[in-house]
Amino acid sequence: MWMNLMDSIARRLCKVGELGLTYPNGETRTYGSGGDLTAAMTIRTNAALRKLCIRPELALGEGYMDGSIVLDGIDELEKLLTLLLRNRRPNSFPAYLRLLNWLNYRARGLKHRNTAQSAKANVAHHYDLSDDLYRLMLDDDMQYSCAYFHQPTLDLEAAQLAKKRHIAQKLLLQKDCHVLDIGCGWGGMALTLASEFDVRVTGVTLSENQLATAQDRARERGLSDRVTFRLIDYRKLNETFDRIVSVGMLEHVGLPHYTEFFSQVANLLAPDGIALIHTIGRVCPPRVTSPWINKYIFPGGYIPSLSELMPAIESSGLWQADIEIWRRHYALTLREWRRRFASNIEQIRVWYDDRFIRMWNYYLTACILAFEEQEQAVYQLQLSHNRDSVPITRAYLYQPSPLHEWSQHTGG
Repeated sequence: MWMNLMDSIARRLCKVGELGLTYPNGETRTYGSGGDLTAAMTIRTNAALRKLCIRPELALGEGYMDGSIVLDGIDELEKLLTLLLRNRRPNSFPAYLRLLNWLNYRARGLKHRNTAQSAKANVAHHYDLSDDLYRLMLDDDMQYSCAYFHQPTLDLEAAQLAKKRHIAQKLLLQKDCHVLDIGCGWGGMALTLASEFDVRVTGVTLSENQLATAQDRARERGLSDRVTFRLIDYRKLNETFDRIVSVGMLEHVGLPHYTEFFSQVANLLAPDGIALIHTIGRVCPPRVTSPWINKYIFPGGYIPSLSELMPAIESSGLWQADIEIWRRHYALTLREWRRRFASNIEQIRVWYDDRFIRMWNYYLTACILAFEEQEQAVYQLQLSHNRDSVPITRAYLYQPSPLHEWSQHTGG
C-alpha cells in the first residue's frame, strides 16, 4: 500500500529533473523527465516510507537524521532538496496533503504564540548549544545572522563587519546616545557600536549561555562601562532609548505578537529616535513554517511576509523611513557557515553524534536553498516617530560616519 502511494506521489510531483527512489524491498524506480538535475535516495524501512506518505517534509528530514533515508553524501542532499523545491507547484501533492497543509496554515497563529515562558525555552533549545560549535562555524565576532556582501570578494569576517557598519549608518548614531539591542546574541553588534561609534548600549537576551559570553567579551574588551547585557524579555522593559536595533530576533517573536513587538519598539523609542529591525522575510504571501525546522531547529520560529508585518507597524504609529531588501546575501552567508562546519567535522564529532551532524547539515542546506530556490530574503526596516529623523535619500548610507573613520582594510 505505502509503496504504491509513494509511487503515485512521486509521479505526480516530479516533472523537472530526475529522481531515483529505492524502496525498502530493494526495487529502484525513476521519476521525472530527466535532464541535468538528478538526485537519488534510498528508503531503508517501511516505517520511513509510511511517514513520507503522511508527512513528507517532516519525514524526509527525520529519515535523513536517523539514517532510515540514505543519500550519497552532502552534495546529494543539496541535489535532492533542489529537485524537490523546483517541483513544488500548487497541485503537486495529493489532496489529503494539501488539506493538511491548509489546516496547518490556518493554525499557524496558535502554533507560534510565544509567551515569556515558552520564548525563553525556545531560545535555549537552539542558542544554548555549546559556544564551541558556533565558534567553529561563525565569523570571529560570532554573528549568527545574514552578512552583507556588498563586494563579491569579501570574506565572511569582512561581510559581517560590513553588515554591522551598514546598520550603524542607518541608525545615524550620535556620541553617547543610548542604544537598545533586542536579541543581542553573543554581543557582537553591541560591542561594535560601543567601540567604533562611542555610544552606550544595552543588550537584552533570553539565552543564559549567550548572556554569559557577551558579558565576558565586554569585560575582555574593556567596554563594561559602555555596554550592559541583561537577561530579560524585551516586553518587560520600560525605559527610553535614543536608538533601537534588533537583528535576527523578529523571526522568534511569533505571528500573534507582531503588534505587541512594534508597539513596544514605539514605546521604548525616544521621540526623535530611530529603530532598525533586521529580519528574514518572505517576498510572497504567508506560508506554513517547515515542520522539521519548527521541531528540531527553531521551535516557535516563524518567517513573516511583509503583508503580515505592515499592519503591526502601521498600528504602532511609527514611520516606515526605509525598507531595504537583501536577496542572496543570506545564501552566501549560510554556504560559508556550512563550509566551516564541514571543515571542522572531526572536532565536531568529538562533541556530537552522527545524528546531530546530519541534522545540522540538513538545517544549513535547507536554509541555503530557502534563499536560492524559494521566496525568502532579508528585510531591514528603518522606523522612526518623526518623518524627518532620517534624510530623504539614501546617500548618507554611503558616506563616512562622522563618528567613525572607516578602516581601509577589508577585514576591519
